[in-house]
Amino acid sequence: MDTIFKFLFEFLGQFFGSIWSIISGAFIGIGEAFNIPAYVNIIYGYTTELGGLAWFVAILAIVLLVAVLGLIVWLAVVAIKKSIRSRRRRQDTDSLVKEVQALNKEVMRLNLEKDKILSMKVSQIGLNPNELSELTGEEMEMLNKGEEETDQGDKRFYKLSEIDELWANYQPPVYDNNITLPEFCDRFRLFACSQLGLYYDIKIIRLFVASFASTRLIILQGISGTGKTSLPYAFGKFVNNPAVIASVQPSWRDRSELFGYFNEFTKKFNETELLRAMYEASYNENVYAVILDEMNIARVEYYFAEMLSILEMPSRDEWVVDVVPNSWKSDPKHIVNGQIQIPGNMWYIGTANNDDSTFAITDKVYDRAMPINIDTKGVAFDAPYTESININYKHFENLLNDAKARYIVSDENLKKLNLLDDYVIEHFRIAFGNRIVKQLRDFVPAYVGCGGTEIDGLDYVLARKVFRKFESLNLSYIRDEIDGLCAYIDELFGEENMNECKSYLRMLKKLV
Repeated sequence: MDTIFKFLFEFLGQFFGSIWSIISGAFIGIGEAFNIPAYVNIIYGYTTELGGLAWFVAILAIVLLVAVLGLIVWLAVVAIKKSIRSRRRRQDTDSLVKEVQALNKEVMRLNLEKDKILSMKVSQIGLNPNELSELTGEEMEMLNKGEEETDQGDKRFYKLSEIDELWANYQPPVYDNNITLPEFCDRFRLFACSQLGLYYDIKIIRLFVASFASTRLIILQGISGTGKTSLPYAFGKFVNNPAVIASVQPSWRDRSELFGYFNEFTKKFNETELLRAMYEASYNENVYAVILDEMNIARVEYYFAEMLSILEMPSRDEWVVDVVPNSWKSDPKHIVNGQIQIPGNMWYIGTANNDDSTFAITDKVYDRAMPINIDTKGVAFDAPYTESININYKHFENLLNDAKARYIVSDENLKKLNLLDDYVIEHFRIAFGNRIVKQLRDFVPAYVGCGGTEIDGLDYVLARKVFRKFESLNLSYIRDEIDGLCAYIDELFGEENMNECKSYLRMLKKLV
């Protein structure tokens, strides 16, 4: 028996003795590495034997050793700090996990409590609580809607409900329904000059007014400071209905920036000025202008996409926007089933600068709008004092529609347009498109009705709606074709005409 114990002692002692030697050796080695007295004794032992150069080498060795020892101490301190931080981080993570678990339990408890409340409501309408899961989505929505109305107990559309009260006894003004389109343009120009100190060329006024006949979205573009925002502002003053200014922000990404949104926390709808103006417009027949100032500082197709689609609907009965998903008894009169009708007496006028701080307006937007370039400052002129007017939007539309019926684009010019279309397709792979042709048939007669000429109207539409698309092409490849296109335009329409198109094409050639 003693033999086996002696064997185990020697056999295992060999292993554990080695482990102990490693551990003790490590501590002894660390102790010897930091044994300052030993280093001092060695230095004293060689003080009499070291010479000048030897002392320099010895001092360098001492400095290096001190640096190494200091580095070892620093690394040890950093490792200890990181270990402490890691431990604290794990403790914080564990506490957050526990808190999330507690919140999940609280959510489950609240859901169970809500189910009990719904069960009580179901019982009140004569159903067994066990039949709650058999209710349809519509029935569940009705229950939830009733709960919301009970809890909210107030109007969620404050501004719109206020309009219901303010306009309840509205009496329309006496409208000037005898004015003609040329008179309207001339008086507008004189009014802007005499009362607002704004100077516009009569051609800009005619282009602007004629644009109301072809589309609901007008884009005023050009260099800064030429009066792009002032033009629709002056128009609102002229028709005695100040324009609504919506300053576009870079953060605009969806329709809620235009119409507002329902706040689930406050149970109130955050109404925008545009929504308020749209609702107010449903009470009268005035002409409304909405200014989307700096419209391309955000992507237009993001926040205005729904409006672009709706305004192209052929029937105005289809011009409807969903504002809220359900209906409350306290909702304003003209909010029906959570929807608002886009008013027929409202136009949207965007201003755009083309610089590094803005986004390029896409073809999707341009094709549905009428762009007007304002690149020069107005020249001052004298004008007699001119009063503003009250005009009914129906009469204003009738003036534009009468012009479209009276000044139909001539068959001769339509044939020339078809020939030009074929030429552009063959040489540039770009077509006019049906939408642009329709806008041309609406815009040009209205422009003639405002006092312009048919050839100038065609010239402007082609330059701003068709040849503008050349900017998306590789100009270096088409520059040699531009001279041929200008010559073909001269052949079709005469050298003295279509100056807008030719100057624009030559400007593109210079950009190469």
